[in-house]
Formats: sequence, C-alpha cells, structure tokens
Amino acid sequence: MKTAVSIDVVSDVVCPWCYVGKKQLDRALTFLPDLNVVVNWRPYQLDPTIPPGGTDRQAYMLAKFGSLERVNQMHEKLEVVGESVGIAFDFAAIKVAANTLDAHRLIRWAANSDLPGTQDQVVQALFRAVFEEGRDVGDHDVLLQIAEEAGLDMPVMAALLPTDADVEAVRSEITVAGQMGITGVPCFLLNQRYALMGAQDAEALAQAIGQVADQAVSN
Repeated sequence: MKTAVSIDVVSDVVCPWCYVGKKQLDRALTFLPDLNVVVNWRPYQLDPTIPPGGTDRQAYMLAKFGSLERVNQMHEKLEVVGESVGIAFDFAAIKVAANTLDAHRLIRWAANSDLPGTQDQVVQALFRAVFEEGRDVGDHDVLLQIAEEAGLDMPVMAALLPTDADVEAVRSEITVAGQMGITGVPCFLLNQRYALMGAQDAEALAQAIGQVADQAVSN
C-alpha cells in the first residue's frame, strides 16, 4: 500500500513564480512513484484591489516596481528560469493585470469534478493562458473556455460564474492563509504540517515530500 501525502499549494494564477513552482512540483512527483500524493490547489490573491475588469498591466507594473528597467530585469530572469522548466513566458503579450477571484472560484469547482486530475488541468490551463498566451483570466469567456476544455459541466459553470457563488468561501480561504503566516506564494503545505515557501527546485521538493512520507509511516 502506497504511503499517502497531501500537498496543499497556496498560489495565485498571475504569480509567475507559482507557475514555475507548479512545473517543479510536477517534476518532483515523477521522482516519487511509490507515494500516493494528493495535490490540492488553494487560493491566494497577490492584489485583491485590482478591479473585476482588470487594469492595464504595463501601467500597473510600473506603479508597483517603479521603473520599466526593473520590470524588464525581472521578466528576463523569469524567462531564463522558465525555459529551464518548460515555460515559454511571453510577458509582452500580457495586456491586462487581472483580478483572479473568479479564476480561483473555477479552480475550487474543478476540485469537485468526478474526472481525476481536473483541478490540476484547470490550474495548468490558467497559468498557460496568462503567461504563454497573454489571455485575461478575469474574463468569463476565457474561464468558460478553460472549463469546457477540462470537461466541467458547462451549463453549471455558465450559471455560477456571474453570481457570487463561493466568493466568500474563496476569500475565507485566503484569509486563513494569511492567519497561518503565508504572506507570499507559492507555498507548499505538506500533510498540513510542514510549509515550504517559494518555488523550490524539483529535487528539494521531492526530498521534503519523501521525508514527510517517512515520518507518516514511522508515526
């Protein structure tokens, strides 16, 4: 019987380091075929004050980081890191800084799908939409297309998105993350006891997951 390990990944889909972290986690799990690892994606908003319709990304990034030079340096570093893990970052294509609340609602609903791996598929599609395709993940049409491609119930998704369904549930999860001391993402919570902050490399993640599994067996 395989040892079970739960991993709660606290992240935001407009966080480039969270996308890197997902790729590293995917690779780490290939090193651990003898474990039964269950990954749950948990919400976080880097900036919940962005309006629902989003805002101009270039102006937003300039206001946040102070200069175009600094923004470009950050992007160049991420492009190098991204290439090493299979991400083709295209920051020039991103025109809108999106509010991600509705994207997190979609991720939450995907967790309830009967199809295995649906939540992971939706998370991957959202990251790819933002960082490789320059799509606005605050746009309901974009979210519904991602939902359809993941095999979610389209009439249900189309009915829920325009409402406030699970808005407070998502906000509550984000509040709890803050109360736990999570102030940056990604954060990997292993068996709801051990936290790894930041986009760890695959080997370090695999080692930590393996150690947690060993402790679970010994206990």
